[in-house]
Amino acid sequence: MLTLYPDIKPYICHTLAVDSIHQLYVEECGNPNGLPALFLHGGPGAGCHPHHRCFFDPDIYRIILFDQRGCGRSTPRGELQENTTSALLADIAQIQDHLGIKRWLIFGTSWGSALALLYAETYPDQILGLILHGIFLARAQDTRWFLQEGAPQIFPDAWACLVKNIPPEKQNDLLTAFADLLSGTDELAQMAAAKALGTWKSSCAGFTYEKVVPYDNQTAILAQAHIQTHYAKHHYFIAPNQILANAHQLATIPGVITHGRYDMICPLRNAWELYQAWPVAQLHIVPAAGHRSSDLANADALVRATQIMARELQ
Repeated sequence: MLTLYPDIKPYICHTLAVDSIHQLYVEECGNPNGLPALFLHGGPGAGCHPHHRCFFDPDIYRIILFDQRGCGRSTPRGELQENTTSALLADIAQIQDHLGIKRWLIFGTSWGSALALLYAETYPDQILGLILHGIFLARAQDTRWFLQEGAPQIFPDAWACLVKNIPPEKQNDLLTAFADLLSGTDELAQMAAAKALGTWKSSCAGFTYEKVVPYDNQTAILAQAHIQTHYAKHHYFIAPNQILANAHQLATIPGVITHGRYDMICPLRNAWELYQAWPVAQLHIVPAAGHRSSDLANADALVRATQIMARELQ
C-alpha cells in the first residue's frame, strides 16, 4: 500500500488580493519547474492542511494550494460577502494567471471535486487532467443525503447529538435550522451549532465511526460552519444538476476518480453518475474506505492517481 509522500514546506507563499474584500493565501511546493497541479480543498470553508501537499511527488509536481475565500489563512476569516461559487472560479483563474500557468492538473476532494469540475467545464482548454476524490455534485439531494435522509440512517446516534438542541418541529429542515442559529445574535448558540455540525461531519467521515470534535480552534470551526451553510442554503450558487448537465465539456479531459465505497458524506452513487457522464475517466472504487482522503486506503488510491497522471501528462 502506498503512503503519502514525506512532509514538505512551501518554497514560496503569496498573498493575492482578488477583490476589495478578499485576500487569498496561496502556496507553491515541490518542483518549481514541474508539472503544475492545483489542489482544491473541501468544505466549503475547510481550508488546506499540510498533508494535502503530500499526495504529490515533489520531484515531479509543482504543487499549488490555496485557502478559498473566508477560510484558512485567507482573509477576512468567515467572510460571506462576495463569497460565491462564481467568485471562487474567478479566483482560480486569477491564481492561474498570476502564476503564469497555461494548463494545469486539478486535484479536488469533496466540495473541491465539485469546484474542479465546474472550473474544467468552464475552461476545458486550460485543463491537463483531473484527479477527483469523494465526489460531491452540489445538488439539493446531496445536502439532504448528508443531513436528513442517508447518513442519519447509518449514524442515528451521531445524528441524535446533532439535533439535540433543535426543536422537533424544525428537524425536518436542518439546513434552515442551523443557518438560522448561525446567523442569530446569540454567540453561544452560534458556537454550539458550529461545533454540532463539525462533530457530525467528522463522525461520518471515516471508514470507522469516530465521535470527535474536529477542531480545537473555535474561530476556524465557526467560520467553516458559516461558509458551509451559506453555500448550501444558496444551492451552491449553481443551477440544479449543473455539473452533470455540462459533463460533455469534459469529453477530452483525462481523469481519475477515486471514491470510498462506504463514503457516508458523499455516497458512491455520485461518482458512478459522474463516471457514466464522463467515460474517458478512470473510476477507482476503494473497497474499505469512507470519505476522508487521508485515511490509509484513500491515500493509497490518491497517490496512485497522481502517479498515473504524472505518467500520462509528462
